[in-house]
Amino acid sequence: MRLRALPSRQDNYIWTLADATGRAIVVDPGEAAPVLEAAAAGLEPVAILLTHHHYDHVDGTAALLARWPHLPVFGPADGRIEVPVRTLAEGDRLELLGLEVTVLAVPGHTLSHLAFHVTEPDTGGTGGGWLFCGDTLFSLGCGRLFEGTPDQMHASLMRLAALPDATAVCCGHEYTLSNAAFARAVDPDNAALQRRTEEAQAMRESGHPSLPSTLASERACNPFLRCDAQAVVNAVAGWLGRPAGDATGTFAALRRWKDGFAG
Repeated sequence: MRLRALPSRQDNYIWTLADATGRAIVVDPGEAAPVLEAAAAGLEPVAILLTHHHYDHVDGTAALLARWPHLPVFGPADGRIEVPVRTLAEGDRLELLGLEVTVLAVPGHTLSHLAFHVTEPDTGGTGGGWLFCGDTLFSLGCGRLFEGTPDQMHASLMRLAALPDATAVCCGHEYTLSNAAFARAVDPDNAALQRRTEEAQAMRESGHPSLPSTLASERACNPFLRCDAQAVVNAVAGWLGRPAGDATGTFAALRRWKDGFAG
């Protein structure tokens, strides 16, 4: 399978996962043009997956349906998505291109947000595969809480963090280096974070996406997945001026700190 991140808008990625013939799953087409350009070079969409309703993840869908009227679109049950959607919910499963797609409900960024864990058959999800997580989990960061609560978002992130180490983290935006600045303010002595920052910097300087990451890397580097790590607990307590309490309290404070972080 060939994974590609198609740049879109200012910093979005539209993800495609294609077989050897070019037949592809398309994830979060916020614009049609990048997908149409890829199609002119041989890509053949077979399905669209939508993680959430925000315009920069869905707005290209109508134009793609005009080009391919019978293309199935799968996504959350959310009336703010203005195209016909085959709605999915927690625990649903699909088979696309001979791959198994497991649907995870991950409220926090939005209340109806979904993530899609795509794996080779007969692995039961243990082979890693690909995680299309929209704006829930970013490399070295996580999404803002526009609709959900800290409890919901922390629980969603912990669900994603429990997937296999080798899972490729295919998130919706190129935010790695800006997230790295905050992560290093929180956890400056983390050697794995330093290596990931250098890796991402080199990838961006060479014109490549910093993504996908892996869950093993994110668990080692991403402060939002490390709210029980003593370095993160201590940093948050220092910022608050008091202990945050449990991991969820640490997460809530960490997200507020990030929201106001100026770099």
